[in-house]
Amino acid sequence: MARKSLACSLLLGMACSIVIGSYEESLYPGTISSDNYHEAIQRLQSFKFSLTTPDSIASAPSSLSPFSSLSAPAPSPLSLQGVNYPRVYHVTSYGADPTGSSDSTEALLAAIEDAAKGPSEGYLMQGIKNLGGSQINLEGGNYLISQPLRLPVAGVGNLMIHGGTIRASDGFPADSYIIDLSSSSNEGNIDNSSDSYNFEYITLKDLLLDSNFRGGGISVINSLRISIDNCYITHFTTNGILVEKGHETYIRNTFLGQHITAGGDKNERNFSGTGINLQGNDNAVTDVVIFSAAIGIMVTGQANAFSGVHCYNKATGFGGTGIYLKLPGLTQTRIVNSYMDYTNIVVEDPVQFHVSSCFFLGDANIVLKSKNGVINGVDIVDNIFSGSDHGVEIVQLDQSNNPFNQIERVTVDRNNARGMKLKATVAKGSIQGNGTSWTVDFNNVLLFPNLIKHVQYSLSTPGSTFPNHILRNVSENRVVIETNEAVPASVFVTVDQSETS
Repeated sequence: MARKSLACSLLLGMACSIVIGSYEESLYPGTISSDNYHEAIQRLQSFKFSLTTPDSIASAPSSLSPFSSLSAPAPSPLSLQGVNYPRVYHVTSYGADPTGSSDSTEALLAAIEDAAKGPSEGYLMQGIKNLGGSQINLEGGNYLISQPLRLPVAGVGNLMIHGGTIRASDGFPADSYIIDLSSSSNEGNIDNSSDSYNFEYITLKDLLLDSNFRGGGISVINSLRISIDNCYITHFTTNGILVEKGHETYIRNTFLGQHITAGGDKNERNFSGTGINLQGNDNAVTDVVIFSAAIGIMVTGQANAFSGVHCYNKATGFGGTGIYLKLPGLTQTRIVNSYMDYTNIVVEDPVQFHVSSCFFLGDANIVLKSKNGVINGVDIVDNIFSGSDHGVEIVQLDQSNNPFNQIERVTVDRNNARGMKLKATVAKGSIQGNGTSWTVDFNNVLLFPNLIKHVQYSLSTPGSTFPNHILRNVSENRVVIETNEAVPASVFVTVDQSETS
């Protein structure tokens, strides 16, 4: 039985080889016009694919016959009915040069256009055609382009571009993006209302994008559920990734750097540009490294989340910032399990802002910057800070514009500092002595000046008397306890600068 199965398999393989060979010969009788080239390649791919599907071997349509002639106009591969058509667009089939020696712009755009205008299966969001998971396969090649890669129409989704390197040429338009999912792509979108999205569920995966110091890497404008996964973006001058409007762009497992370095670069002072620029809401950045840029992540949209981010883009001492939250009055941002490596976090008028379980190295810290004096709902807890004993505070107030005068529900506590100055909104202190007045000074620890909202204290005396005692004063971050008679005593005090204990 096993021998019969083996023999059948060999005969089937020989038959397939003969049929495919005959089909290839029929595709290339000596002359194929440029108009039919892509169509012929895709028909060949479709026919080969059909041979791997048992049900399709006996029912392949006559239009895919290996003996059909190309002399008469053939139907478009996208219009073939009843074909289990593989929606993978190989860019070399369109004439793209995988060596990067010649310009592949037109070939890549042709593949993108065929994918974007290919068969659809209903809709995702209203007005977004479902392309069924079509893939533009770069086949591990290195491609040179002189124009941004844009989808020819908006209103499409469920599409992937993956698997190769794309490099901007010296003639690439300055300040453009290699892959541009922007509003300039939507001439074909019939719904241009402000509520409509350009694209949904576009995946950019396993890509190396080299901007050649001509602009940015990826631009995502007013789009929904975009995934940028396992990408390496370098040599940008503006933004490695720009996200504007829309929401739910997820960036993960990605490396960004204006210059390719591993730290300690002699030209670090001159780094410019921004690794990721988030100008929209509800996005997430996860397991991302930004290794060179003036600003690692710039955030001007709410409700974004960051986890597993490692920023060593440009040291704060050289003027760099790891994460800059420039949305005063409504921050709504969470930063967890991240690594700020010689570069800090700056947040303007933070409202609903959370940082926890992060590691700050090389005097990196958190700067709370006042614009209108508002700080509300801030939690900075359970972080590790390591510095060089230069007296840098782990959390610093920048009140150069205005002092913070609306302070509510701020908790800075349970942080671990070595070689840096610990600051907190909750502190404990004690003092021993013999007398009628005890003062505990918390200015060295408390974050905000002249602000104590809650005090708890206990007074213990070894004598046999029962002195009356009272909390007399809490001004200037000093707690004063007094007794009605002189006694030896130990005083223990806990203070809190937040409204809630």
